[in-house]
Parts: sequence; C-alpha cells; structure tokens
Amino acid sequence: MHIHGYFDLRFEAVREAFAELFADPQERGAALCVQVGGETVVDLWAGMADKEGLEPWHSDTILNLYSCTKAFTAVAALQLVGEGKLELDAPLARLWPEFAAAGKQHITLRQLLSHRAGLPAIRQSLPPEALFDWDAMTAALAAEQPWWTPGDGHGYAPITYGWLVGEPIRRASGRDPGAAIVERVAKPLGLDFHIGLPDSEFHRVAHISRGKGNLGDAAAQRVLNAMMREPQAMTTRAFTNPPSIMTSTNKPEWRRMAQPAANGHGNARSLAGFYAGLLDGSLLDSALLAEMTREHSLGDDRTLLTSTRLGLGLMLDQPHVANATYGLGRHAFGHPGAGGSIGFADPERELAFGFVVNTLGPYVLMDPRAQRLARVVGACL
Repeated sequence: MHIHGYFDLRFEAVREAFAELFADPQERGAALCVQVGGETVVDLWAGMADKEGLEPWHSDTILNLYSCTKAFTAVAALQLVGEGKLELDAPLARLWPEFAAAGKQHITLRQLLSHRAGLPAIRQSLPPEALFDWDAMTAALAAEQPWWTPGDGHGYAPITYGWLVGEPIRRASGRDPGAAIVERVAKPLGLDFHIGLPDSEFHRVAHISRGKGNLGDAAAQRVLNAMMREPQAMTTRAFTNPPSIMTSTNKPEWRRMAQPAANGHGNARSLAGFYAGLLDGSLLDSALLAEMTREHSLGDDRTLLTSTRLGLGLMLDQPHVANATYGLGRHAFGHPGAGGSIGFADPERELAFGFVVNTLGPYVLMDPRAQRLARVVGACL
C-alpha cells in the first residue's frame, strides 16, 4: 500500500502504524492529520475512495464525518451565546414556542448540548422521507414528550441533536443552520468542511461501507442486541426512526441536506484544523471553551448503554474506560463519528488530531484504529 502525504521525521512511527492499518484486506481508504502547537506534523492518506476500489484516495478526498459534526454545531451555538443571541440556561421555548409542548417548557440549550434533555429519539414512526424534511423533523421533536425527566441523567442523541440544536441556531442567526455553522466555524479557518454539500463536490466524496465479521466490543453488542430484540426501545428508535437514518450515507439527498448532528463532510485535515482552532482561541474565547469542555454528564448513558462523559457537544476522555479514551491525555476532548472517524484535542500537548476512514468499524464510542494511532503519536512526542 502506497502511503501519500507528509510526516515530520520525528513521527515516522506514526506513518508505519498508519500503513499497518492496510494489512487488513477490508481496509479501503483512510487519512490522518496531526497538528502540534499549530504546526502540521502528520498529513497522510492512502487506499481507495470508491465502492469498486478503482478510484484512489486523493489529497482532497472528503467523506461523511457522522457525529464528528456535533462539535462544529456546538461551537456555532456557543458563538451565538457569546453574542447574546442564544442563552445556555434560558428555556428554549422562549425562542421556539412550539417546543414547550409535552412538558418541555423548561428545557435549555445546555441540556440539549449535554444530552440531558430526554430527547434522543422520537416515538411516533416516521416515513423514510421525513429524514430530509427539516420542518417535519423539528415539528415531530417539538411535539415529543421527553423519555425521562430533563436534567435527570443523560442519553446520547445520535441524530435528533441536529434538529434540536440546529433549529435554535436557525432562529437566532436567521440562516439555514448548515450554512450558518460552516460560515462561522469552517470558513474563518479555511477548513474543507461542509454541512449541505453542493452536487459539484460529490466527485470528491469517498464511498462508505461496513466491515464484515467483527462484532465489536461489549458496548457495541449491547446496542446491537437492544436494536434486534426491542424495536420500540429508546435506543432502537434513536438509530432507526426515521428508518432511513442507517441506510442513507451514500445517497445524494443525504449529502445535500444539512443535518448538523451527523452529515458534515470533510477530511482529517478539517478535523485537526478545527481542534487546533479551539486550542488557539480562534473559535471561542477562553470562558466559553472552558464551559464547553467542562464535565456536564458522566456515567451510564441511557442510549448508548455504556459509560459516557460529556461536555457541551463534546465527548470528554475517560482514561480508565477502554472504549472511551482517545488514547492520549486525560484532559482530551473531541468527538468520534460512527464507524471510526474522529477528531480531538489534547490541550496538555497542544495537539489536534483528525482521522477518517471509509470502512466502518462496529464500535459505539472510540475506534481501536484511531486509539492505536493516537498512542503512537503520543510516544513520538
């Protein structure tokens, strides 16, 4: 496997570890970018981008980043908080009156960002096409009753987060939420990151598919068992209602829409650049960054059925939990995306890390491929 790109000679072991990924014949394409102190020390890519294995992964290949998107969305919301256009602790219904229905009149933006609002799923079965209808999804969530008392514990909202946080961004900014997030977060840093991808960029998008034969860790198996055995359970509904959530990744309508929980498109460079922008103060002032990275939720996650530790739109490191550590310092913060892509920062090392992959692994939180690479990076420092 030919490895393309650049690496500082101090990080030759990282290049070797990246190359070792492709010893697995199922591994198709991937990219890795690491910045230290704002300087790019690793920028590598390899493999194939298309379904047939004929199109090489290029320097400018992008792909669906899944839940890595959530951190970008949270930063845009927090910027609006800093401007006085949103409030973390005011009832969201002041801005979105319909949202007060079914006992949600006191829910705040802080609770949505820290997954404490009780809204990770929708009970009413929705048609597949609802996924692509912003008004239909926000109306369904405005009518939804929380699954538990808001503020009493937490449960990750894999897809509803996009509408729940995106609608306040839309109302406060007066813009389509995807455009607002990209304008605020990606463009100032020159990041190749998109929420709502124009057709003219489709040729650069890697095809994503699942690996076979790997059942994942115990956490992944718990979620899978719940989804197979309990079709009406909250965890199942969170991932399968609308039913098109799990099957749309490579479809044009998924790429075109703006779903700021799960369909940001970018690459390893855009993830590392985003976290470098958080570390150097380009995106948030120190007070808002401290609030974003402060622990808001810790313990059993009602949706993911494993231990999560959450800030505002971020997953915080759990050093002693195998599937919940980024593999570097205990103050690391970031966000994984389904199947293996991940972006995070380690403030102790002034390090920003982005890894993307188009062969999905079956893990619920951190993918072992990214963890291994991060540990090698740490050993090189």
